[in-house]
Amino acid sequence: MAPRLEAFAVPGLPMVQPEANVATLINEALERNGQTLADGDVVCIAQKIVSKAENRQVALASVEPGAEACELAQAVDKDPRLVQLILDESTEVLRHKPGVLIVRHRLGIVGANAGIDQSNIDHGEAEEALLLPIDPDGSAASIRADLEASHGCRLAVMITDSHNRPWRLGTVGACIGCAGLAPLDDHRGGTDLYGRELKVTLINRADAIASIATLLMGETTEQLPVAVVRGLGPETAPAPATTIVRPPAEDLFR
Repeated sequence: MAPRLEAFAVPGLPMVQPEANVATLINEALERNGQTLADGDVVCIAQKIVSKAENRQVALASVEPGAEACELAQAVDKDPRLVQLILDESTEVLRHKPGVLIVRHRLGIVGANAGIDQSNIDHGEAEEALLLPIDPDGSAASIRADLEASHGCRLAVMITDSHNRPWRLGTVGACIGCAGLAPLDDHRGGTDLYGRELKVTLINRADAIASIATLLMGETTEQLPVAVVRGLGPETAPAPATTIVRPPAEDLFR
C-alpha cells in the first residue's frame, strides 16, 4: 500500500492567557469537536499560544533601550525598545537594512527580529511584543507528557513558527521545538536507485511536517493554532529540535 498522510486542524481553542495549560486547552477542543488522538500522531502547536501561556508577552513601556539599540533602531527604522528586546534575545546581528534586522537567536535560529512578533496579541493600552518560548523543546516535552497521559497513546509534539528562507519569497512553517520526533532523516551512506552512494541527503522531516500543519493553521486570522498530522508511523530515534540548527562553522554565508 502506498504511504498516506492525514492532517486536520483542531478548531475552537480560546484566546490563550498567561499560565494556561496548553494540553488541557487542546484536550477540551478535541472533545468539543469529537476528535481523537492516535498512536504516532504529531500534534503541531503554533509558537504563539505556547509563548502566551508561558507569559512571554512584554510591554514595550517596560523596556529601556541602550545606546546600541538606539543606534541600530535608527538604521533599521524600528522602535528602539523593540530592537532592545531583539538584541536581548540574540547572540549576533548578522544583517540589517531599513525595515530588516536579521539576527542569530539564542536558540541558534537565524531569522528576522529574533522571532519576536507583535501580531495577533492584545496590546491593551500600549505596544506589546511576544517573545519565543525560553525552551521550546522543553515546552513540547511537557505538553506531550500531558497529552499522552490523557489519551493513553504514543504521540509526538511539535512547536511551529513561520520562517523566511534565503533566496525564497514568503514564509513557511518550521519546527522550533519537538518531543517524541526524529527531526532529521539521515540517508548519508546509503545508495540511490542505481547504487550511487548518498553523501549529502539529510531530510528535515520536522520542518516538512510543520509546513503541512501551517497550511491548515493559517498565519493571519484563522484562529487555528493546533493541527494534527497522522500516518508517519512509530518514531525510532527522537531528538530535540536543536539538532536541526546548522552550526555556525558550517554557515558559508556569514
